[in-house]
Amino acid sequence: MDVNAAVAAVAAIAGVLTGVIAMLAFRWSEREQSRPTRSSLHTDAVLPPGVDTVLSVLRSSAVVLDEADAVVKASSAAYALGLVRGGKLAVEPMLQMARDTRRDGEIRQVELDLPRRGTGRGEALAVSARVAPLGSRLVLLLVEDLTEARRIEAVRRDFVANVSHELKTPVGALSLLSEAVMDASEDPEAVERFAGRMQIEATRLTSLVQELIDLSRVQNDDPLEDAEPVRVDELVAEAVDRCRHQAGAKQITMAAGGTADLRVWGNRGQLAAALGNLVENAVNYSPARTRVGIAARSVNAPGGDHIEIAVTDQGIGISDKDKERIFERFYRVDPARSRATGGTGLGLAIVKHVAASHGGEVTVWSAEGQGSTFTLRLPEAGAARDRAHQQHAREIRAGGAGLDEEAGRATTPTSPESTAYETLPAPEVLP
Repeated sequence: MDVNAAVAAVAAIAGVLTGVIAMLAFRWSEREQSRPTRSSLHTDAVLPPGVDTVLSVLRSSAVVLDEADAVVKASSAAYALGLVRGGKLAVEPMLQMARDTRRDGEIRQVELDLPRRGTGRGEALAVSARVAPLGSRLVLLLVEDLTEARRIEAVRRDFVANVSHELKTPVGALSLLSEAVMDASEDPEAVERFAGRMQIEATRLTSLVQELIDLSRVQNDDPLEDAEPVRVDELVAEAVDRCRHQAGAKQITMAAGGTADLRVWGNRGQLAAALGNLVENAVNYSPARTRVGIAARSVNAPGGDHIEIAVTDQGIGISDKDKERIFERFYRVDPARSRATGGTGLGLAIVKHVAASHGGEVTVWSAEGQGSTFTLRLPEAGAARDRAHQQHAREIRAGGAGLDEEAGRATTPTSPESTAYETLPAPEVLP
């Protein structure tokens, strides 16, 4: 009996010890689980309350560094710009700014040019970096991408310089011609000759000012606010009538053809101006006794049917190096010929903006000595109207937020078969 009692006592003691060990192990496990990890120290526990939420809604790229220069928090935009790599701030000037700010608590700002990731062509990103202390141990870095803003500013400067130059030429000519008229006041033939030159320069100046106004209007106005179904036949007839005098003076035959009774959806005035510019260019840059054709057709496309209006000439053609730039403002393939024809270099820029704002595009095929084909591609009236209504409904649901997006761009087809005038039905020759 004594042996059995001893065994029972030992078993009871062993059970108690096992329970105590199990309880201690459970408590230790709970403590380890509740202890903050390294990653949590670098997010929720370290950042002041509300900072994480604020950083998530900022448009700027945001990076938070601790006292060891380790990244505590970084926005997705910061990773996209290549600011953070391997948990470290990868831009040495910004890292040095952060260290200086941590040392003296002063806010610093600097503009830098960073290499663009993945291009390998030396292109740079222009950024503005601002560093400020965040609490006692953290430093906040905000980086704003200024690349697009600088590009727009460069375009604006070039535009102002070009406008100034283009306005200076006819104004200077008018000034000189007026002095010549005064000096030749007793010579009726000279006065008549100088007055004729003054009229030409005044007409050129008027055309330049009007095209500047048209370009500003198509850039700033929303053409779909006053959109309506527009008959393509009427646009073609208006463009032909606009250039009838110039074509007659050079004995150029204008022919219109293609599919009848087509309609596009948009602003009638802007569409007429765009097509008129294409036809006027074709007439101005074509030799005498040649032919200019205008034809329209409907083309099936995945996003909806489109209308293609092709303007074909038998002119001097455009070289490959000039095709990439002909839609730029004030760019001229042949400046001397443009001065002779009164061209301003704004016509194709207006066409490009009109096509883009209507959800279409303008393309060009050309070969030197063989002529050119410019094709204005626009959504057909029914499909475009439905998309416009759907977009308007989305804007209303979004609280009126605008969805103004430039969808078009100038491109260069590799062959004329898809757009050339000759592939369309036989045209009707207009006198």
